[in-house]
Amino acid sequence: MFRPEDIRVRLVTQPFIPLRIIASEGLRYEVRHPDLVMVGERDVMIGHDSPARPGIYNRLTRVALIHIVGIEEIPAGPSATNGTAG
Repeated sequence: MFRPEDIRVRLVTQPFIPLRIIASEGLRYEVRHPDLVMVGERDVMIGHDSPARPGIYNRLTRVALIHIVGIEEIPAGPSATNGTAG
């Protein structure tokens, strides 16, 4: 299980490296801008932006920390798998 601090460190590291949060259900959430994630004590809120308005969310997903099983770096570029099994 990841702690809130584990995720927060990845979000504030400079320069920011886009990352993928992997949940136990097999869902994967790409984070291309650190301002689109709010870290709580028990969960994270992930904002999903559209290509037309990067950095501004158009929907949110809540993921419990106990369900986060991995975090990996992803190359910069367009997002294609937010909220989909991969």
